[in-house]
Amino acid sequence: MSASGAPASELKTACDAPAFAQILQASAAIDARAVWMDSTHLIWAGQPAAQPRDTTYRLYHSAAGRLRVVTGQRVSGHDGAATLSPVAAPIDGTLAERFRYLGAGVTLAVAPSAVARVRSWHRSQMVLVQRSATGEVIAATAVQTAAALDELYARAEHVGDLGVSIARGRTTFKLWAPTALSVSLCLHNTATGLAGTVLPMSRDASTGVWQLRQRGDLTGPYYTYLVDVFVRGTGWVRNRVTDPYSVSLSADSRRSHIVDLASPALEPEGWRSTPSPHARAPVPTDMVVYELHVRDFSVSDASVPAPHRGKYLAFTESQSKGMQHLKALSAAGLTDVHLLPVFDIATIPEQGCVTPSIPNATPDSDAQQAAVMAVAATDCFNWGYDPLHFNAPEGSYASDAMDGARRIVEFRQMVMALHRAGLRVGMDVVYNHTAASGQKEKSVLDRIVPGYYHRLNAKGEVETSTCCDNTATEHRMMGKLLVDSLLLWARHYAIDSFRFDLMGHQPRALMERAQALLKRQQGRDIHFIGEGWNYAEVENHKRFFQASQLGLNGSGIGTFSDRARDAARGAHDASGTDLFARQGWLNGLFHDANAYGGSATRAQLLQAADLMRVGLAGSLREVAMTTFDGQRRALQAIDYNGQPAGYVSQPSEVVNYVDNHDNQTLFDINVYRLPRGTSREDRARVQILGAATTAFSQGVAYFHAGLDILRSKSLDRNSYDSGDWFNRLDWSYGDNGFGAGLPPKPDNGDNWSLMKPLLADMSIKPTPADIAWTAGAFRDLLTIRASSTLFRLRTAQDVQQRLRFFNTGPEQVATVLAAHIDGMGHAGAGFKELVYLINVDKVAQTVADATLAGRSYTLHPVHIAANAADARAATATFDRSSGRFTVPARTAVVFVLN
Repeated sequence: MSASGAPASELKTACDAPAFAQILQASAAIDARAVWMDSTHLIWAGQPAAQPRDTTYRLYHSAAGRLRVVTGQRVSGHDGAATLSPVAAPIDGTLAERFRYLGAGVTLAVAPSAVARVRSWHRSQMVLVQRSATGEVIAATAVQTAAALDELYARAEHVGDLGVSIARGRTTFKLWAPTALSVSLCLHNTATGLAGTVLPMSRDASTGVWQLRQRGDLTGPYYTYLVDVFVRGTGWVRNRVTDPYSVSLSADSRRSHIVDLASPALEPEGWRSTPSPHARAPVPTDMVVYELHVRDFSVSDASVPAPHRGKYLAFTESQSKGMQHLKALSAAGLTDVHLLPVFDIATIPEQGCVTPSIPNATPDSDAQQAAVMAVAATDCFNWGYDPLHFNAPEGSYASDAMDGARRIVEFRQMVMALHRAGLRVGMDVVYNHTAASGQKEKSVLDRIVPGYYHRLNAKGEVETSTCCDNTATEHRMMGKLLVDSLLLWARHYAIDSFRFDLMGHQPRALMERAQALLKRQQGRDIHFIGEGWNYAEVENHKRFFQASQLGLNGSGIGTFSDRARDAARGAHDASGTDLFARQGWLNGLFHDANAYGGSATRAQLLQAADLMRVGLAGSLREVAMTTFDGQRRALQAIDYNGQPAGYVSQPSEVVNYVDNHDNQTLFDINVYRLPRGTSREDRARVQILGAATTAFSQGVAYFHAGLDILRSKSLDRNSYDSGDWFNRLDWSYGDNGFGAGLPPKPDNGDNWSLMKPLLADMSIKPTPADIAWTAGAFRDLLTIRASSTLFRLRTAQDVQQRLRFFNTGPEQVATVLAAHIDGMGHAGAGFKELVYLINVDKVAQTVADATLAGRSYTLHPVHIAANAADARAATATFDRSSGRFTVPARTAVVFVLN
């Protein structure tokens, strides 16, 4: 049939058909090596710029998608063709820089006489051909269109309220689909019933936005779109698709739901009168973050009513063990809970998810993981780094996924409960990829504007370096979606901060623009932090200036620092016996070598200690210290794997951590790297020393939920799909999860032979008393950090002037980190001076600083309080006459001068 339209009866049938897509006119697959650079210039990557004089370039187009292109033959099935002229270079340097990743190729320009027809070409099939003098095909390629669409429809970026809006007695639907031939709206009266109405939408030629206005408030029904669009390699397709701007959905995201987020009907009681505790962290350096997964939080908590376990509503159970734990952390100084992804997730069944039956097997058995993995695709668990709809809450965490409004109300109830506990709420957001692209069922964006929303390589294939199908936030409308989404979560859900997954795959300019718009809209700072890893197709600013660790210098946006993390834990990516041998400063490098770590040298320990100090100093570029070789260097002059160890301009630009959801937990990496005979007590003490390195560091402090209760995932290095069994949290402090069986084979099987004897060794597993001690010692650390702004200095100048390390250089006691911070005249300092020391050694150590002699330092009040968790810290001493501090084994301690 023709793609130019269809009778209403046929459209209605398509609204209700079991299939989500219908091919209207098939088309052969062909690589897309030609790329529109703007609306009138293309580059054909890999095609020699110099060609024989008797060859020409023609851009063929076909509205019906019937092009037949065969080498050595003439092109057939076209509606026309435009001759393109080779040009010596791109039209300006900006284009040359943007498309340099393509390498060499021929640059072609559209003739001025054909410019007016460019828009229509983009709503058809296009193939670029190199022809012989007699018209036969020498070479051919399809065309990547995103940059041209960005220029042709630039006004669309400023169209507000894409999706559904309800105002002034009208309900308006807007969808950006500039290459679609037609778009219709399917209205469904219920979440599962047949479509009641099919309505054609009208297109704005200047923006590419399709719109439909209906009288009245249509709140309640569900809807989908029918989009007729050309898909390279498939042909003309009629896609039935949900709204990428959906704010509510039916179960399993099959239909978008019409709601008004500003409606009082969606506001739980007290929503408008429950303020966020913004003042707890007015600047990023005040943030103390606890990274938490919604389902992990309560699914195993028997103190939560069964219907609320693993749900948003678990946070409203104020007397549950989990909420009591969070309240205790809040009272101690925790400011923020950051939730792992809570937007609509592709891989968690919202109806009928299953719970595996775990066999009663030995701690080193593979039976537990076999049971988990047998149902991994249909169980109720996933981390959620596979977004389906960015603007709607995940339905599996709602009490009733069938009711599109429940997820909104209950999400807000969760936020309210955390705010009432004195905790700000942050979201882990994943705009760098989607769960699917192309014509897959769980592809949304790419079935509306094919080839636009995802980042393509030089062949026209979707890049997948982030694990999934990478989005192209450098394109206007993907960037707009990101910004609009952030604005929505802050405005309608009172979100206080955002943590960006793989932020280095986004442009810095986009991050800065988003943060500025949020501040303008909300009237307050919404803090941004994220992963600034620099790799893959965007590495070293290949496609745009990245929001990466080095790229964000000076922006005020924070990135996770791997400098001290790796120095503390040891090698980040290790397998085989390297899991044991590659120890870090925290778990025995040189000073407490395990059976595999004997080849380490004291020089390596000294260098690791220097990187620990880099982290404590906030990874600031200009801060200087004496390094292991006796030289005084700025932190940016210290090498970290070929990069500057000090890489930020302000403390707000660094996030310090030793543990997060990725990789082994701190407890588990220490199982490998501490000597096998390390006692349970000492394992708990090393855990707290790791937390202390974060608590005492300048910058944002970030902790993985459960670090404070010795959380283990039974050595799992990647528990994103390992189910509740390997991800559970026990707020009763009875079990830390170690010895739950061999972790899932897909990511861990290669190391099972090394894991088995460890998991079988129950002398490693902490007792409830060990867990409770760790929880108390962690809260004491938070209280110490909260007690003084000297741990949370706001400017690089303050850090330079006030922070000074001692016990440095070649003669240092390399197992002790020691620093002095001057508090005179600093608001909120609480003390005239403070000194902190972290001794990771198995024995007490003494370090001195003659410049501190004669002063009357005393232990921080937390250490000598009657309820202090760590009695050993209270035995630390300071000798006033010599300036010598003696720190007990494996202890972190703070001295103060009042």
